[in-house]
Amino acid sequence: MTRVSEHFALGLAQPQLDFVDVDVATDTEVYVDPHALRQLRTEWGRDCVALLQHYFRCVLAAIRAGDTARADELLGQLREPNQTRLGQSQGQPAGHALGPTLAADVRDQLARSEALRTGLIEDLEDTILMIPLIGRDLISDITTNVIREPLIRYTQQVCEDLGIPMEDGVVAGPVWDPATEEWSQGYATLPWVGQHALLLVPKVIVRRRLDFDADDYYNRYIIPFLQEEEIRAGTELVRLLKGTGQPRVDKQDIVEKYGKGKAVNEAMTRAHPQLLDSYRRAKRRHAPPAIPHAGLADLTGTPPPDFDALLAVIAAIAPGNAGASRYHRAVEALLTPLFYPWLTNLIHEAEIHSGRKRIDIRFDNTAAAGFFDWVGSRYTVPYVFAECKNYAEGPANPELDQLAGRFSPRRGNFGLLVCRTIADKNFFVARCRDTADDGRGFIVGLDDADLTALVAARKVENGPDPLRLLRRRFNALVN
Repeated sequence: MTRVSEHFALGLAQPQLDFVDVDVATDTEVYVDPHALRQLRTEWGRDCVALLQHYFRCVLAAIRAGDTARADELLGQLREPNQTRLGQSQGQPAGHALGPTLAADVRDQLARSEALRTGLIEDLEDTILMIPLIGRDLISDITTNVIREPLIRYTQQVCEDLGIPMEDGVVAGPVWDPATEEWSQGYATLPWVGQHALLLVPKVIVRRRLDFDADDYYNRYIIPFLQEEEIRAGTELVRLLKGTGQPRVDKQDIVEKYGKGKAVNEAMTRAHPQLLDSYRRAKRRHAPPAIPHAGLADLTGTPPPDFDALLAVIAAIAPGNAGASRYHRAVEALLTPLFYPWLTNLIHEAEIHSGRKRIDIRFDNTAAAGFFDWVGSRYTVPYVFAECKNYAEGPANPELDQLAGRFSPRRGNFGLLVCRTIADKNFFVARCRDTADDGRGFIVGLDDADLTALVAARKVENGPDPLRLLRRRFNALVN
């Protein structure tokens, strides 16, 4: 088993990497979840969702119009995306076209679906609830195909940052073009491993099982609804509990009377469309959680993050200009797992103003809970910036002004100033409050002691909010 990190000798493990550190020779059993993409409040995520919605609308339009040739053309260009090394293939990935037979079967099942023809099915993930042939592997494969162009951009960005070699003119596979509403053969500059190009996939968008699930929909929405209907009608399925006299209906009796499976899901949804509406609303309220560090360690056969070792690397770097670059990279190696899954897609020395200025670190704010979700829902925080200062003395006004100068209405107005020591933290917070009061953004300082405290909090399983230190520091700026 050889991971991407090992094959390219990155000197980094899965916790320090934003992508799934897959085995380069076979597949890792996780799936790209379109519903996880919908939760990303990032430009990249919005690009992916727009492509998925556009492609699926084209498929639905062709099927509803009875345009068999067009539907087969749209579905037949799909491939098993072996470049990602994700899925269930055994041994060497062997990509293949969805093919005329399977494409026709999918098209026929979609065409026979009354829920699709009447507009109940709106998005790709809806199909997994009611279309028999469509499961998590096919949904993941379709999603990956449709978002191939954003994945290419993501892969190139990661490779440039980490120094992964790439080859020009690599056959990347079919690329969906929303302008022409056609598939085109994609060629790109990508890494090459063995006999295939490599597409890296952000770990924040993969799941062991998809959020939309046919059994989940049946068990949590359809069965309780039918139980209430039986009780309301006073049918023979109703039993009275001893002692309380409360009516109840056994789940197994519902299954025996109505059956189960995707055909039942579709029939019940057609008759009671509010069930699907409720299911969608619940999924929007409760975003699918990203796979945690422990789960990723299990999937990839790699250790979970060793926060103490990452802190030790920082502590071993002597303050001063000579160690500035090493300190910068060491901070990145710590913050990536420390803030996952709330902050992702770390950009090293992100360019702004057409490259005239740079930001040491830029994260996408992908939080669906916790401090970064809270601050992102109240202020403009699509990104979180960090400047790294390996100074022997604490930061002063020029360092605060530098970070504040990176903020903008579009980029956001929250950042971290990471440094070795802040001698007088009350005075530093007062200066940060002045910056906030002047409308120039919100800055939280983190020195070595603060990083140690954050690590200690993160290591406590099922403990209090591991980022409560950040919340206290932010509250000091606005209260």
